[in-house]
Amino acid sequence: MNLDPVLLEILVCPDCKGSLTVDQDHEELICNSCGLIYPVRDDIPVMLVDEARRPGPEAIS
Repeated sequence: MNLDPVLLEILVCPDCKGSLTVDQDHEELICNSCGLIYPVRDDIPVMLVDEARRPGPEAIS
């Protein structure tokens, strides 16, 4: 996954406006506030709430 660092600085969660963390292994962006997980497809973040998913129970520890 190759995302522009400048783009990553300005992107926020469209649901809560929280900052995002990159998950390189799963090619996703994770909201640090509400936990929504946004997919990255072909190096393009899909910042649509309808396309996002909530973390599963295995992510809660």
